[in-house]
Amino acid sequence: MTENEKKELTQRDKEPIAKGAGEPTRAGLVYSPAVDILRTDDALTLVADLPGVKKADLEIGIEDGVLTISAPVADVEARHKPVYREYGVGGYVRRFTLSDKIDQARISAELENGVLTVTLPKAERLKPRKIEVAAG
Repeated sequence: MTENEKKELTQRDKEPIAKGAGEPTRAGLVYSPAVDILRTDDALTLVADLPGVKKADLEIGIEDGVLTISAPVADVEARHKPVYREYGVGGYVRRFTLSDKIDQARISAELENGVLTVTLPKAERLKPRKIEVAAG
């Protein structure tokens, strides 16, 4: 990689994502992590890989029915000068619109070894149940 290519790569990583007349949202790279969604009778579970994220930096919130997962990742360039790089360092942001079928008050999350698991319990009124038939 030439010195000019290195400079261009470094400069490109520091430019804001949104340019122009609109409001810039974040400086630097932001990734949308791939998420698996699993379903059971009682809940939906979101599983996302967030390598490099520390529990203290992870933010999960709900506003106007939108679940937002966001986390910064420490920039390796602050400690080391890369000679060659294929993986860009940036934060993570992912948003999901929740329906009224999810009990938002009981949502829970766990981060272990860079894997985030968010449990979205279904509202009690929507869970399948068996109706007993009384003898008459």
